[in-house]
Amino acid sequence: QVQLVESGGGLVQAGGSLRLSCVASGLTSSRYDMGWFRQAPGKERRLVAAIRWSGGRTYYADSVKGRFTISRDDAKNTVYLQMNSVEPEDTAVYCCAAKLSSSGWYPFNSYDYWGQGTQVTVSS
Repeated sequence: QVQLVESGGGLVQAGGSLRLSCVASGLTSSRYDMGWFRQAPGKERRLVAAIRWSGGRTYYADSVKGRFTISRDDAKNTVYLQMNSVEPEDTAVYCCAAKLSSSGWYPFNSYDYWGQGTQVTVSS
């Protein structure tokens, strides 16, 4: 019943920009923390960015800090990942994920729902 659908992936040149979107449906509560993960072939899945249900707290992996921005629009049930100054190392399948918010901020903790992913390929 819960679905997370990503979009916005594609081919982009190094230094360019891309915005990923994740539309959520079926979530019975607005108090969900959201995260963006990525996984490249031969590499482990990594958390790229996360945002608290309130939007007041965020997390970024060091590799993307200063280049990527996570945001959310609860009225549209959508979370975004704005990717600027992309690098070939950013090439990966990007998935969004959701979890019911806890009383604390634990962006690395287990997520309950996952999207199918969208491919981002950065050419040099």
